[in-house]
Amino acid sequence: MKNIGKILKFLIPYWRQGSLNILLNLFSAVFTVSSIAIAIPFLGILLQNKPEIITVGEFEYSLDSVMEHFNYYVSNMIRTRGPIPALIFLSILIMTMSFLKNFFHYLAMYFLAPIRNGVVRDIRDQIYDKVMILPLSYFSETRKGDIISRMTGDVQEIETSVISSLEMLFRDPIQVAIYLIGLFYMSTSLTLFVLVLLPVSGFIIGRLGRKLKQTSLKGQKKMGSLLSMIEETLGGLRIIKAFNAEKKMRQRFQSMNFLYTRIMIKIQRRRALASPLSEFLGTAVMIIIMVYGASLILAETSGLTSEVFIAYLMLFYMIIAPSKSFSGAMYNIQKGLASVDRIQDVMNAVNNIREKPEAIPIENFSNSIEYRNVFFSYDHFEVLKDINLTIEKGKTIALVGQSGSGKSTMADLLPRFYDVCRGDILIDGLSIKDYRIRDLRALMGNVNQDPILFNDSFFSNIAFGVENATEQDVINAAKVANAHDFISLSKHGYYTRIGDRGSKLSGGQRQRISIARAVLKNPPVMILDEATSALDTESERLVQDALFKLMQNRTSLIIAHRLSTIQFADDICVLHEGRIVERGKHATLLKLNGYYRKLHDMQFFS
Repeated sequence: MKNIGKILKFLIPYWRQGSLNILLNLFSAVFTVSSIAIAIPFLGILLQNKPEIITVGEFEYSLDSVMEHFNYYVSNMIRTRGPIPALIFLSILIMTMSFLKNFFHYLAMYFLAPIRNGVVRDIRDQIYDKVMILPLSYFSETRKGDIISRMTGDVQEIETSVISSLEMLFRDPIQVAIYLIGLFYMSTSLTLFVLVLLPVSGFIIGRLGRKLKQTSLKGQKKMGSLLSMIEETLGGLRIIKAFNAEKKMRQRFQSMNFLYTRIMIKIQRRRALASPLSEFLGTAVMIIIMVYGASLILAETSGLTSEVFIAYLMLFYMIIAPSKSFSGAMYNIQKGLASVDRIQDVMNAVNNIREKPEAIPIENFSNSIEYRNVFFSYDHFEVLKDINLTIEKGKTIALVGQSGSGKSTMADLLPRFYDVCRGDILIDGLSIKDYRIRDLRALMGNVNQDPILFNDSFFSNIAFGVENATEQDVINAAKVANAHDFISLSKHGYYTRIGDRGSKLSGGQRQRISIARAVLKNPPVMILDEATSALDTESERLVQDALFKLMQNRTSLIIAHRLSTIQFADDICVLHEGRIVERGKHATLLKLNGYYRKLHDMQFFS
């Protein structure tokens, strides 16, 4: 139950509304007890055993004095006007109390509404913020579908199971406490007998609740697997259709969906047990109380009258409803705590890319970027080994080599998407860990093999990450990237939406939008990761022309398989199994007849 505290901490900003809710629920409970207290003289008149009160003492600020003066007033009304006017008066008073009870209950719910929805909003905000700051290594080890499940399904489960139960958690304990005070006032011995019976039913309900949490956790994990499969299906729909694998994927999904359905049936059956079980236990306790209370009245030893006992049963029945909803709330909370655990896994994930408290700002660099004795591993698999490389300002450095040789990893280490395991990367002689992460990444522009675009307009995608960009700025960037012509021909020009991940565009058009985005950012360092490898000849020429314009007067780190695109580089580094095995210009490396020559001849042959 410690995770309830993690949810309740979100209530702190709403303490004013929470305080009002508690106060209004208190008023509602008081008027409920008052309406039942007024019913006692009403019943006394009907049963014709109400004692006549002739005299009354001075009024005091106590419950006994209030009840004494009220009974005196009713007795006087019966004596002077008759029983029917007295019954009408009591009926109007009971209706008034009922109205006030429900009025204050509505006000309590009115102030609870912003708490319920605000807490869920805050949870969504925090988990999204956490996802934004987690390192890329976290997402390479966790399925995207499972993360989406936690951010949507689990947060929704907290809303429906935990937050919706806040009403009961705020209201029901107050009501039960007020009702118990009323019960003690009517009969202490009978109420003590009740308090012995109630924990037994609470223990039974609690045992079932713990089993519900365990089953709910399985259900949420299975939903994460379902969403992962849906995400993979949507992403790989072209391959699934190309290989006629629809039946295979359908069978996999149906099997997983069937298991999830079985778990949810079990959860809902146990959840449905809460209400009838608590009602049965409440009825059993009431029957026992009726028998015990009747024995006290018949024995005439307790001073408990028949009308007070009937009112006692009415008030005890009022306790059953909040006790029943409270037990239902505990079931819901147990189910929701499984989702809380899954969200806490994300919230507690360690971000190993940390910024030093005394990190210094950086807006540009003067001399060089240096990889010094850099080692890096993925899950104990060494990817980079003793990398030493200096990139002078304004120079273009190309990284080539077989797939898996560590080229992209070298590029990812520079903006601290990952941190080196050993060695260091320096800018102007200072470790990149000494700089502010935001400033460090602002120095760099990225153009990747698979351009990441958003389901928005051309303008928004090009201006992404640049504050207060004007339309003319965006147009100028698009012209440099050879993208202005096809953008202008689209239906709404720069404000045409490009579809999910730019699905309405060709590969070359997507790449040129990505380049325009980098141009507008105008960074001093460019990282180009296979920017032309997936393009046709004509698109490659246009993109290559845009890249040449982009790299002018900038320090550039290029990763390429097509050696024709990096022959102009100031220095070419050939990587093999995580090490730089050759360095030099294009012509020099060809003369060495080594790895580079082998790569060159294979491409030339093909």
